[in-house]
Amino acid sequence: MLDTHKEIKTISVVIPVFNEQATLDELIKRCLESCDKTNRPYEIVFVDDGSSDSSAEMLNKASKEHPGKIVGCFLNRNYGQHSAIMAGFSVCQGDLIITLDADLQNPPEEIPRIVEAADKGADVIGTRRVNRQDTLFRRVASFIVNKAAQKATGVKMHDYGCMLRGYKKHIVDAMLQCEERSTFIPVLGNSFARHTVEIDVAHHERVAGDSKYSLWKLINLQFNLLTCMTTVPLRLLSVVGGIISALGMLFAAFIIVMRFIKGDDWTAQGVFTLFAVSFVLGGVQLIGMGLLGEYIGRIYTDVRARPRYFIQTVTGKRDLLAGK
Repeated sequence: MLDTHKEIKTISVVIPVFNEQATLDELIKRCLESCDKTNRPYEIVFVDDGSSDSSAEMLNKASKEHPGKIVGCFLNRNYGQHSAIMAGFSVCQGDLIITLDADLQNPPEEIPRIVEAADKGADVIGTRRVNRQDTLFRRVASFIVNKAAQKATGVKMHDYGCMLRGYKKHIVDAMLQCEERSTFIPVLGNSFARHTVEIDVAHHERVAGDSKYSLWKLINLQFNLLTCMTTVPLRLLSVVGGIISALGMLFAAFIIVMRFIKGDDWTAQGVFTLFAVSFVLGGVQLIGMGLLGEYIGRIYTDVRARPRYFIQTVTGKRDLLAGK
């Protein structure tokens, strides 16, 4: 059997940051302490995703205080979490790349455990949040996305929504070659992986600040994730259309039989039946048009081929192995 296992010599941690000044000092401190425990050269790439608070200034200062260990990657505006992570991927150097959110809900102290799993040969290390500290809506939404992701990739991980994950360098290189603009990184990474594992990690309440996802943004995000991963919604629409057509034919047969039995008065000359059937068919058509429009919109976005992000500047970057 072909052995694709390579020793993990260097580590990169990629963290997207958007208006996280309240937690940034503690995050930097805990990330440095956790990465020191791995006993390997490392870099922590903080991607400022167009923050409007003092996050960018804090990251610039940290990259000067810890050159080579703290790398600041500054985007010219806000592009979204997954695009920011892809920007971080493009500048990191490690043999293992770990992604982490900046809100400290997933503790940086879990980083050594991900490195340990990678040392055992996993290409992608997924995580499952234990005792999850989230609202019911977010849990239900995650359940839907997880099921869709399992169908799309064939990899039955339980928690695709947790951003604390690890990827070997060749997986990240493969993701960077993908040109689609709507990217869901956990699913994209798993689509290139030979060997995946999933480990349990802690999950804490948000230390400070507010979630960047409002209710509408969460609904929009879940819809985007579903449509960018798979064409199952379109196939499901065809199935629903077929079922409704079959039920319509059965209902028509039932009405014909009842008219012979009880006469025209029983059906009220068919007016209400016509309304009911029209409403059902109209709703199905609108849903179908919406789904088709979503996929066509994604085709339009990809055809324009605009960059997913624009890196304005990078600070603190040094050669990991040379220590320069």
